[in-house]
Amino acid sequence: MSFWLMKSEPEVFSIDDLSARRGMTTCWDGVRNYQARNFMRDRMRIGDRAFFYHSNCPEPAIVGIVEVVRAAYADHTAFDRRDPHYDAKSNREHPTWYMVDVKLERKLARPITLDALKTHAAGALAGFLLLRRGNRLSVIPVAAEHWKFILALE
Repeated sequence: MSFWLMKSEPEVFSIDDLSARRGMTTCWDGVRNYQARNFMRDRMRIGDRAFFYHSNCPEPAIVGIVEVVRAAYADHTAFDRRDPHYDAKSNREHPTWYMVDVKLERKLARPITLDALKTHAAGALAGFLLLRRGNRLSVIPVAAEHWKFILALE
């Protein structure tokens, strides 16, 4: 099993939005960064776990855990001219963009804020990609030791 962190702006799609979905499951669509796409397409597998991270908000934080329940497949939003994630260069035969399906495993008992994570940047979370300066990827791998440490912060 691999571990991940998946970012979503709560104004766009929050942990509560996922909780309200039928089966607490949704597709993770709209990823438009090649490296993040490659993580989903080439490395994510059914059964992997990911932190659900609220980004670009007053208090960015890990707020829950999701499970990957469907491996990568073509992101249909790239083909929909009415969707904000439409990509005229993407085609159905050779899609550019992919998505996975995730299911809410649980909300955390309390959010683990970015500020709280930063206090461990030189120690237990050294090398954690979320804390790397300039990192803007919406999907990033999480080392098993970082996953375990972060869960202990809950």
